[in-house]
Amino acid sequence: MPYSPEHKARVRAKIVENARILFNRRGFSEVSIDDIMAEVGLTRGGFYNHFKNKNEVYAEAISGFLNGRGKEWRDQAGIDLQSGGPETVRAMIDSYLSTEHLGDLDGQCPMIALPSDVARATPEVKASYESLLKAMTWLFEHNLAGAEPQADTRQKALALSALCVGGMVLSRTIENKALKDEVRNAARETALSHVRPLEAGGD
Repeated sequence: MPYSPEHKARVRAKIVENARILFNRRGFSEVSIDDIMAEVGLTRGGFYNHFKNKNEVYAEAISGFLNGRGKEWRDQAGIDLQSGGPETVRAMIDSYLSTEHLGDLDGQCPMIALPSDVARATPEVKASYESLLKAMTWLFEHNLAGAEPQADTRQKALALSALCVGGMVLSRTIENKALKDEVRNAARETALSHVRPLEAGGD
């Protein structure tokens, strides 16, 4: 009897999530299709029922983070995407640049875990990575609206995204713990210093 569409969707989601974790741990080139399917408990042949190639699952693993592990992480941090205002921006910065996020290799945002891989990847993969940056920038821009001069909001949102991602990428690559913490804390404090409380931004 053929599998139901619901079963196929569950298997596909399991492949994507296990692939995302493996890519975070080892990078794109060091993870094979066999490795991914072994994590899921299936054979290589089953992979091609869902994906054409490894690049396709890689792109989906990156873009799927937003509403998968990324949503879990935002919910735990109490981040209100739609109407949290500057406090949501501050919560996002605090949580993104936290020691917990840095230490959570399996759950890390792909923008931190995979930038070098993505720079050499296909346009499809780059587009998935770009979608995460756009989502982060939207969160900042949307929740700064009303608390910042309108002309400054987009530029500030992009700068905050760069501080968050860049601070964590550097911290991840530094072996010296004191310097690692110093870089991450400097990025966080600088980002937070540019977010006005709502009462300071007007009505």
